[in-house]
Amino acid sequence: MKDDVLLFDYNVQERVSDFVAAALAQANVTRTNHIMWLMGTDFRYQYANSWYRQMDKFIHYVNQDGRVNVLYSTPSMYTDAKHAANEEWPLKTGDFFPYADHQNAYWTGYFTSRPAFKGFVRTMSGYYLAARQLEFFRGRSGVASKLGVLADALAIAQHHDAVSGTQRQHVAADYALRISIGYKEAEKLVASSLGFLTESRSSTRQGSISTELEQCPLLNISYCPPTESISSDEQSLVVVAYNPLGWKREEVIRIPVSSENVEVRDSNGIQIESQLVPLLNATSRVRTIYAKAYTGHFPSEMPKYWLAFSASLPPLGFNTYFVSVANQTGSSSILSLVHTAENTKARTVEVGPGNLKLRFSVDSGELTHFINGRSLVATSVEQSYGYYTGNDGTNKDPQASGAYVFRPNGTFTVKNLGQVPSTFLRGPLLDEVHQQLNPWISQVTRVYKGKEHAEIEFVIGPIPLDDGTGKEITTQIKTTMKTNKTFYTDSNGRDFIKRVRDQRTDWDLEVNQPVAGNYYPVNLGIYVEDDTTELSVLVDRSVGGSSLVDGQIELMLHRRMLHDDMRGVGEVLNEIVCVLDECEGLTIVGKMFLRVDQLGEGAKWRRTVGQEIYSPVLVAFTKQDASKWMESHVNSFSGVDPSYSLPNNVAVITLQELKVGEVLLRLAHLYEIGEDKDYSGMARVELKMLFPNKKIGKVTELSLSANQKRSELEKRRLVWKVAAKEEESKVVRGGAVDPDNLVVELAPMEIRTFFLNFDSPQIYVS
Repeated sequence: MKDDVLLFDYNVQERVSDFVAAALAQANVTRTNHIMWLMGTDFRYQYANSWYRQMDKFIHYVNQDGRVNVLYSTPSMYTDAKHAANEEWPLKTGDFFPYADHQNAYWTGYFTSRPAFKGFVRTMSGYYLAARQLEFFRGRSGVASKLGVLADALAIAQHHDAVSGTQRQHVAADYALRISIGYKEAEKLVASSLGFLTESRSSTRQGSISTELEQCPLLNISYCPPTESISSDEQSLVVVAYNPLGWKREEVIRIPVSSENVEVRDSNGIQIESQLVPLLNATSRVRTIYAKAYTGHFPSEMPKYWLAFSASLPPLGFNTYFVSVANQTGSSSILSLVHTAENTKARTVEVGPGNLKLRFSVDSGELTHFINGRSLVATSVEQSYGYYTGNDGTNKDPQASGAYVFRPNGTFTVKNLGQVPSTFLRGPLLDEVHQQLNPWISQVTRVYKGKEHAEIEFVIGPIPLDDGTGKEITTQIKTTMKTNKTFYTDSNGRDFIKRVRDQRTDWDLEVNQPVAGNYYPVNLGIYVEDDTTELSVLVDRSVGGSSLVDGQIELMLHRRMLHDDMRGVGEVLNEIVCVLDECEGLTIVGKMFLRVDQLGEGAKWRRTVGQEIYSPVLVAFTKQDASKWMESHVNSFSGVDPSYSLPNNVAVITLQELKVGEVLLRLAHLYEIGEDKDYSGMARVELKMLFPNKKIGKVTELSLSANQKRSELEKRRLVWKVAAKEEESKVVRGGAVDPDNLVVELAPMEIRTFFLNFDSPQIYVS
């Protein structure tokens, strides 16, 4: 706005009229006479002084005109004004995904962009939760927490241009570096806390901690120096396995070893069943390159096997296991049987040591059937990979596929990657199917004896660009289910939202991007169902996903582009890894989890295994004589009462000591209303059993963000008039906590936050 009357282009009245016209146009599609005027984009405030001068002029001259009243405001002031108008409002449920700013510019690419960073954030978030728990069990004793660095880094990573993958490469590297620095501090705290808890029998308990426990952040690429060499002397590899969940769990732990003559004993010294799974070549290249990139030196010789054993872990606690050289013939771990498709005369191969059986075609190498002997589910399931070529934006509509935007070059341009050679490994605890789909995609499908889902670990990259096209890598899981265009994706890992292909609930959709316009964010999982069956897929990081064909689930796992999508990044999404001046495109290692259930039975698996994925078993290692360790250390520990565990529909999402005697606790109900016949009701948590070694003096409920008392918040809660009463959601909440029995009620999908004061705080002793 130019308000100097001596200027030839003086334009106050013109700009005021434009402003008023725009305000009235917005008011005509908005209830009440209050509108939110969003002034500026994320780039305008780089020049805040001149921008605010312009806004000051607008406010002054528009108010002087008098047709509308303009003021600087805040979200709370705007909300109060809307509420005071006493208007009836339609009820909106669901979300606004997917969105676009142009008919060929759906912002659905960022659901997958920078998948390694997305996985890093997810892994570190779960690690941070476990570290806070261990810090609480040890007690800070007035010492400042070492977890603040990781907490801050993870919080910054929630920026809308951070974990989304829509930043420049050097900024992504800065985010990752901050998290890595925070992890190093957290790693020390976890090691010292576990060491402290294991040494509680020791006479030196109040002194320094003598137990030095190591962790392996690169265990997913089979790099773990403390486990790779197990000597024949009297020392054993001591494995401390901590369970961050509030209920008991059975988990197969896998660690890389070089010797086949090993045995595993539990915390009572009793030998348990274990299995050796040969490490095949697909892992070798990734291990060599990325261990060097991470540590600064090339790793030692590749270990020969994964050693697998089943661990039984108490809630919020650990058990100890001992790996040593087998002294007696026949006592060592069982070596997996290996055979290839070429040696098989049958046309199909069935794998799975337990209730679940997967059937593979020998000719194509593809999965063909999913069979559960317990639930009697038997259905055809196929899984394959493909890719879309990214649009380069050089046609009449110059919109390229990039960090934000997913615009495939044509519809359903998924390429067939050809015939797949397969190697089958069998054993008592798990079976594996290894497949090299092409030079840059491989996968391992695992079926565990005690699990009724398939675990698919994929290695994708470097994505080739030699044909001059960017690529967006997908996997498809296909069934014959009649799903009527309908599928379900999670919202922030909590409730599942119904999606209908080519349809929006609030307006008539004109379909111009049948692929990108049907992609949704998948943070926890995605599922489809028909009259009898549910197919569910869970993920280990945020990805984009859809059901583009009835009975099919599609997930985008990796992206590498050659063009910028012109949304402000100004840089191509082309992630490069350099080691010793040799550079190549990013390779990712990730997992997805697949299961088929009878209709109505899938929620239990999705919710329980979803928690297990987010909070994996935390393992730490040291070497010591097993007998001496068992005599002088605590081999099993649980932070809750021995007779108690959390209900199966409740998770601890925060357990944080603020200072001595003061704790922040968040509990979450995992199920929606009507989601499951057993677990969608009111849940109850007994705080006295959750904290058996501490006397709770006072419980104060806080707001979700823990910055005010809930009682004060409720006084200011706004009650809105809903136009369609029959649509009004009936909000159910747990009741107040009785100060005597200290039982917390949680309604479906409810999260409650508490500030706990402990009387005479005690250190946990098992």
